[in-house]
Amino acid sequence: MVRLRVEFTTEPFDLDEPPAHAVAAREVVQGAALDKVDVGPFGNTAEGGADEVLGAVDALLRAALRSGATRVSLQVNVVDGAGEGLG
Repeated sequence: MVRLRVEFTTEPFDLDEPPAHAVAAREVVQGAALDKVDVGPFGNTAEGGADEVLGAVDALLRAALRSGATRVSLQVNVVDGAGEGLG
C-alpha cells in the first residue's frame, strides 16, 4: 500500500491568532482518516494511505481557499510503498 505525507501552509500569515483559512485547513486534516497529524503555527504535516491523503488535500485546499487563503503551499511525498504506484 502506498503511504503519503503532505506538508502544507496557508497564507496570509497572522502572528497574533490563526486566520480562518488556517483553522479550516487544520480542521480538515484533523477530521480525516489519517494516521499521523501534526499541526503547528508555521506548518502542518499529515500522513496516511494514498486515498486518504489525496482526499484530505482536496478538502483542505477547498476549505482554505473558501475561508480566505490567498496561497496554499504544499508538498506531497511517498513515504512507503515507493515503486508501487497509485491504483
